[in-house]
Amino acid sequence: MRETLRLEALQKAAGLIRASAFMVAFTGAGISTPSGIPDFRSAHTGLWEKDDPFEVASLTAFHRHPERFFNWLRPLARDLYQAAPNPAHLGLAQLEKAGLLKAIITQNIDGLHQKAGARNVIEVHGSMTRLDCLNCRRSYSTTEYADSFLMQGSIPRCSRCGNILKPSITLFEEMLPQKAWDQAERACRKADLVLVVGSSLEVVPAAYLPMHALDNHARLIINNLTRTPLDQRADALLPWDTAEAIPALVEKLQI
Repeated sequence: MRETLRLEALQKAAGLIRASAFMVAFTGAGISTPSGIPDFRSAHTGLWEKDDPFEVASLTAFHRHPERFFNWLRPLARDLYQAAPNPAHLGLAQLEKAGLLKAIITQNIDGLHQKAGARNVIEVHGSMTRLDCLNCRRSYSTTEYADSFLMQGSIPRCSRCGNILKPSITLFEEMLPQKAWDQAERACRKADLVLVVGSSLEVVPAAYLPMHALDNHARLIINNLTRTPLDQRADALLPWDTAEAIPALVEKLQI
């Protein structure tokens, strides 16, 4: 019975994708946990279960206590840097390459969509793949600091002015990057189908984006292990691991 329901859900989702003219994916932490990247909010295992985010991951913490900030960030940054995309990332990249997926809006900062080969990725919470100088506005690839920052434990500094570099991610007390937000809103306004992958749809304002698409009568597919506030409005629910569900969906589409 369970397998029958699973196949029916996949079939329904595949049919929605085939009928779509402008599908957008919205991804959260659940797509990257199979790659070994911890999420922030899960009970018992989330990073915020161990640390107060305003103490270690806020703009104030970065400015006033940079050593503590980077000591907290370094293990996570190392995980992100060394992680490889999993079958869910690869599946979305395959959907994009086939022309079925027009944009990926992600809450994640790990750059795994790009590593998987996806091209039109909108990072609404920024990216750990870049480091920015807030003084002279120069930007660096994190790869340039992989050895000194990630492995040796030094604080990254601008080679031009010596200022401490800030990871290009949205910290607590910061606004989301405006350019990315505008791009995400435009994509959602155009979307006739939203594929939510690995997001509980609880982190706002990013979680409002699928609502924008629904307000414009878009259809909705949700692939998430736990329930979300939009489950009742979904046209298809795929409540299992993203690294299983997305490849199964791609296989169903025969692309």
